[in-house]
Amino acid sequence: MRMWRALTVGLLALATLSLAGCGQDSVSAVPERPDRAARVHLVEAARAELAALAESSTYTGTLRARRSVRIFNQEPGQILQLPFFEGDAVAQGTTLVRLDDRLLRAQLDKAQATRRQSEVNLQRLQGLVKRQLVSEDELVRAQTDLELAHADVQLLEARLSYTRIDAPFDGVVSARLVEPGDAVSSHTHLMTLIDPQSLTVELQVPETLLPHLRHGDAASVRIDALGRQILEGEINRLHASVDASGRGTVEVRLTDAPAQVRAGQFARVTLAGRAPQRLVVPFAAVQRDPRGEYVYVLDEEQHVWRVGVRTGVRLGDRVEVLDGLEVGQPVVTKGFLGLHDGRSVRVVGERA
Repeated sequence: MRMWRALTVGLLALATLSLAGCGQDSVSAVPERPDRAARVHLVEAARAELAALAESSTYTGTLRARRSVRIFNQEPGQILQLPFFEGDAVAQGTTLVRLDDRLLRAQLDKAQATRRQSEVNLQRLQGLVKRQLVSEDELVRAQTDLELAHADVQLLEARLSYTRIDAPFDGVVSARLVEPGDAVSSHTHLMTLIDPQSLTVELQVPETLLPHLRHGDAASVRIDALGRQILEGEINRLHASVDASGRGTVEVRLTDAPAQVRAGQFARVTLAGRAPQRLVVPFAAVQRDPRGEYVYVLDEEQHVWRVGVRTGVRLGDRVEVLDGLEVGQPVVTKGFLGLHDGRSVRVVGERA
């Protein structure tokens, strides 16, 4: 029994020595890991460049007819004809309203008769003056009477023309406020006529956009009632003043309004302003920390250096740099983790 115990202890000791020897060989066979600091840092970069950041934004407004006229009567009287209703199209020169003119025609006939009598009287006195049978004063009075009679005829002819009102332009009736048979006093609003080809949208835009807009610049107009259809427009007028909130008024005219478009409809207008050249970099290149905005600039030896910048307008994936960079300087746009001043990097992708 003692012999078996001694044999077991010896075998265990031998196994332990063998395992220890194998462990030493395994450790010595594992290669050392390379130093992480010696690895090349990969980045993507882009160059600061001059570009025109044309700000394109959408604004909303309501369509209205820029050319609209309210029809008033100058002569009182009873309305005899008013043939058009709301929505009716009328051509320029078409008679819109006709008033009762019988009284004025009677007055005109009387004035014309008085003028003829004055003409005859003047001719008679002119013959008598030659024979020195009347004085020069009587002749002058006769000439004055004729001139007054002629003026009365012209006045009544003008008043008579006011009893008929014609359309001043091709348009559409937007309001009819009286009916045939109504007796109206002078200067009564009878109806309203609009020009459907003069539809405009008034927009309130930021004052920073106004310097980059010009009369005649193109605009895109979408009217909700027409779905996704895009209509062409152009800037028709830039108002001269800016309100207290820093917004100015821009008028956009539809260049070819379809028949379905109506005044009062809601419209969305996209403007693309003309912008000056600006120094820009990708927006991803600008980093921020408590010290402010900065970028990493690459030198000729492919080392990076932190440079503080001040940014301006952003449009899409680019941003304006007001201070800190020059045209053509490459800046890091990707791979910022672990970057610090003086670190060597390798550019694996550069944006044009």
